[in-house]
Amino acid sequence: MSTITEAQYLFAKQRIEDLLLVDDSNPNDPNVIELGLMSDIIIEYEKEHYPIDKPTVAELISNALEEQGMTQKQLASILNISPSRVNDFVIGRSEPNLRQAGHICRTLHISPASMMQV
Repeated sequence: MSTITEAQYLFAKQRIEDLLLVDDSNPNDPNVIELGLMSDIIIEYEKEHYPIDKPTVAELISNALEEQGMTQKQLASILNISPSRVNDFVIGRSEPNLRQAGHICRTLHISPASMMQV
C-alpha cells in the first residue's frame, strides 16, 4: 500500500507543471532531481489509485486491425478462416487457438507476450 497521500500527489502534479520548463541537461541540477522525485511520487500514487488493466485479446486484435487499416474480412482471408470466426475473436466471444494466435501476431504486428497475457 502506498504511503503517498492525495495532498502529496496533487502537490507533485503542480510542481511538475513548474519543473517541466527546466533545462534537464544537467542531471545534478536540484530542479532536475526534484522533477525526478515528483515524477516518482505521481507514478506510485497512480499505480495504486488508477491502475491500468492489460488489454484483452479481443481489444488487442480490434486495435491492431484498426492500426493496420485491415478489415475483419481481410484478416479472415489471411488466416483462412471465416469472417464470423474473426468477429468472434474481435468481440471476445472466443479466443484464437495457439496456431491462429501466432498467425494473428505476425500479421497484425502484435507482441506474442501481449497476446498470451503475460
